[in-house]
Amino acid sequence: EHCSYLPTIQHPCIFCTQTMSADIVVIEYTALLEDPGESDASNELQEKLIAAFGTDKSLGIVAIRGVPRFLDARTTFLPMAHRLAHLPHDYLENELGDPKTLYNAGWSHGKEKLGDKPDTAKGSFYFNPLADTPGSPELRDQFPLSYPCNVWPDDEKMPGFEANAKDLGSIMHKAVVRVSLHIDALAKKRLGDSYTDNMLYKQMQATDKAKGRLLYYFPIESSDTSASGEEASTPEDSWIGWHNDSGFLTALAGDMYVDDETGKPIDKSLIDPAAGLYAVDRSGKTVRANIPEDCMAVQIGECTQIITGGAVIATPHCVRGGGLKEDGGNGTRVARISLPCFIDTGPTFPLCLPTGCSRKKAIGSGVGNAKVPPLQDRWEDGMTFGDFLQKTFATYYDWSKK
Repeated sequence: EHCSYLPTIQHPCIFCTQTMSADIVVIEYTALLEDPGESDASNELQEKLIAAFGTDKSLGIVAIRGVPRFLDARTTFLPMAHRLAHLPHDYLENELGDPKTLYNAGWSHGKEKLGDKPDTAKGSFYFNPLADTPGSPELRDQFPLSYPCNVWPDDEKMPGFEANAKDLGSIMHKAVVRVSLHIDALAKKRLGDSYTDNMLYKQMQATDKAKGRLLYYFPIESSDTSASGEEASTPEDSWIGWHNDSGFLTALAGDMYVDDETGKPIDKSLIDPAAGLYAVDRSGKTVRANIPEDCMAVQIGECTQIITGGAVIATPHCVRGGGLKEDGGNGTRVARISLPCFIDTGPTFPLCLPTGCSRKKAIGSGVGNAKVPPLQDRWEDGMTFGDFLQKTFATYYDWSKK
């Protein structure tokens, strides 16, 4: 899902028949609780993580089944996005919008760019599930966009919203921490002593820099027609444009579809099968990524690709809009709800290659693709995470206007 730091890049309609659908590699949460080692169970888990993150067919995503309390927390929180998105406009903009953080906290709609135009396809509510006031006062002053303070709706208007947002985000963070430990083990096995023991795990465990993004995708308007008078097809990146996640690890809560008017959930079997999350593997193949309904998922960001020397890779991805397969003439307008949660280090963390690992290897391990700006144009060995994000944001903005 969309990294909150980046403008959206939208390409012409390049969705085509050779786009395939693929099931994401699934691991059990109980396997993550085992410490890395040489047991059969540990080796099996490593093989699955390599399949998810480290081969030519990897999508850079792994699904996790059996995360304690995750399904109940998701079922409670995600539907709240419909009520939030339909609160009075003035309340959303004046009480929940936070212009001083460039809308990196609270409500944001039409503030991000789609090319050089406001992106109104979706509304976002940003929150930190780990801390209302993250970082120290000094760090918040120095890096206001990295450490925004939370803005919450009144409990009268959105009963239970804050508590349930924090609950689901915290559950997802704990799962990410366990995944990070096993990514460290994978990188250590490939790189040996040049990789610092448990480096990612220690950062993910200690961080208070987490950003949940509750997304409400407004219905795709079907009135557009082509020059021939036929209904125009939906671009493959109509809800979120092509991008790489530029941070470390992204937790995904899956998605759900609702009737935009009533908020009533719509069974996914009724939704256009072309709608949803797409990713590009290292061979350049575009694949619809199916996260099982009983799973959350974790996606690799570019910073993790860098610090592991390309042992794991970030992959371009987007979200394609869609409605019902067969509307039946009832005019149902379909909205989508999702929750990515970006788990990152602080902005001063140095993005350094492992000793003896070449820049070419770290970058070349990733996906070379015209859909996103090249990593080599945005990162220099040793630059801080904060500087990398600034460079990336500027590069994506210029790229999105091409």
